[in-house]
Amino acid sequence: MKQFLSRPVRCGTATTLLLLLFLLPLPLAAQQSWTLRQCIDHALAHNIGIRQRENQQQQQELQLSTARWQRMPDLNASAGQNFSFGRGLTSDNTYTNTNTSSTSFSLGTSVPLFTGLRIPNTIALNRLNLEAATHDLEKARNDVSVQVAQDYVQVLYNMELLSVARRQTAIDSMQVARLQALLDNGKASRAELAQQEATLAQSRLTAIQAEGNLRLALLTLSQLLELPSPEGFSIAPIDTLTTVAAEGVMERQTPLPAPDLIFAEALGLRPEIQAEQLRLEATGRSIAIARSGLYPQLSFSAGLGSNYYNTSRGQMDGFAKQMKNNFSQNLGFSLSIPIFNRFQTRNSIRSAKIDRINQQLALDNVKKQLYKEIQTAYYNTVTAQQKLQSSRQARESSDMAFRLTLAKYEQGKATITEFNEARNNLLRAESDLVQARYEHLYQTALIQFYRGQPLQL
Repeated sequence: MKQFLSRPVRCGTATTLLLLLFLLPLPLAAQQSWTLRQCIDHALAHNIGIRQRENQQQQQELQLSTARWQRMPDLNASAGQNFSFGRGLTSDNTYTNTNTSSTSFSLGTSVPLFTGLRIPNTIALNRLNLEAATHDLEKARNDVSVQVAQDYVQVLYNMELLSVARRQTAIDSMQVARLQALLDNGKASRAELAQQEATLAQSRLTAIQAEGNLRLALLTLSQLLELPSPEGFSIAPIDTLTTVAAEGVMERQTPLPAPDLIFAEALGLRPEIQAEQLRLEATGRSIAIARSGLYPQLSFSAGLGSNYYNTSRGQMDGFAKQMKNNFSQNLGFSLSIPIFNRFQTRNSIRSAKIDRINQQLALDNVKKQLYKEIQTAYYNTVTAQQKLQSSRQARESSDMAFRLTLAKYEQGKATITEFNEARNNLLRAESDLVQARYEHLYQTALIQFYRGQPLQL
């Protein structure tokens, strides 16, 4: 066997094919592919959580409309029919046994004139709650968009790993065929062929696992998009050349801003911050509403009414005549002055002030959470940049080592173990580069998203 390895083996065509297999990815099955923008738009249109937020926003709109209509007069109509049996008081102030019935009609309205500024403060409170609900809806959309982008990148990563695994399987298949031909000619041992067949089996297992991981990643993304099934669903791969060029441009641009600068930009842009600030402002209106209980309440009322009376004893005027004769009108003002209501107003004011303190704490907590997220994204981006540079260098070194080992192997100056080791190192370096590239792509997009730019890869 050593004598065979010491003799040069001319197989330039095989060398060329092996190199092409590493340089050219194997195409996946052609399907109708979704872009990231299409995935995000579909998720935003069908996500149940977002639809619930939209319903909450509509509820706030209705509450604001209800508060505004509190300024308007109300209008109520009533009708009554009463029957009385047995002994009762008559018109001549005596008691006798008689049956009577009465019918009454009334129409009334009332207008609040002064409510201690409760109505305008309630309107302002509901307007702020509506704006906060709108920002909550925007935050829910942002969260779904980020999750879609993350799952989308995960699918891309698994697609690349599957492509690498398939190339590895193709290379091992060629080596098995080559060794089989050499074995048939008596130029290779059965042990070498068995070793390469074992390597091929392992490569096929790796490809099967990569294919399973890709299916699971597509399933996760399709579930997030609320698709009924992942069958026939695929995403559009990113142009590798365009991605590499964009990475080079980003590396030559201004260094990544510090987390404090990104946080300062995000404070005026992030919907979760704006929603909590609006709720903090709304607590001031809640305090004013509670204080309205300290002021007098003045209202105006007006009404129309008439009634009909009938008794079993004596003659009574007809229905129309009684309704005309008994027709009455009324106007009135009502003033209510609070004096003592068991400290209900005082405790309501204190409770509203406590709610304001809690809301301030909630705002501070959201700011701290946002700062932590930005810090995490910043350092992940820095690490991703470093990993990307290191992975590129490792891939270039592994590629050079593989080419040299392949040439030596074709010339009989390297063993198959050395060849497989060089190949595995190259495949590992390619996998690491793929992971670093997509991690850097996602983290960079996330940083730009915090700075107010659209989420795109």
